[in-house]
Amino acid sequence: MNKKYDKLKTEFIRETFKDKRKIRCCVSAEELQIDENIHQGGDIFITEDGEFIDLEFQERDFDEEELANYVELAEDIYDKHHKPVSIYIICPDNIDVCVREFTIKSEADFTIKLAKVEDNRAEDILNRIKCKMRNREMLDEKDLHDLEILPLICKKNAMSST
Repeated sequence: MNKKYDKLKTEFIRETFKDKRKIRCCVSAEELQIDENIHQGGDIFITEDGEFIDLEFQERDFDEEELANYVELAEDIYDKHHKPVSIYIICPDNIDVCVREFTIKSEADFTIKLAKVEDNRAEDILNRIKCKMRNREMLDEKDLHDLEILPLICKKNAMSST
């Protein structure tokens, strides 16, 4: 695991989802023994209290099927570890959210939150850095930080087509 990248993700969780819990470490789906037929999750973190945070990147429209995948994941983690699960989903602002907000009946203790982020910010970062590179300017610490968090704020297609 890249600890610096994990730190950026935890900062992103704090800022975007206003989650102030202290994150202890990142764990894999294998370590959590998530069933193979269930969505394996994105980046899963354990808090100091032993609770779980799954950070996901949604690149297509969010519908009932997508929601069902996340519910199954949360219930599987909860059933195996008996600790609350938070699933945080980041998506570009151009996707459609086809599911209304409602309470899901479950014995598992979990929450699912979705945050749309603007693609323009990612494009601005890329353009600024490309311009510096074309002008043979040195990238500063802020530029490097912005490059590292780029995958967190844009979808893969936008990055590959720029």
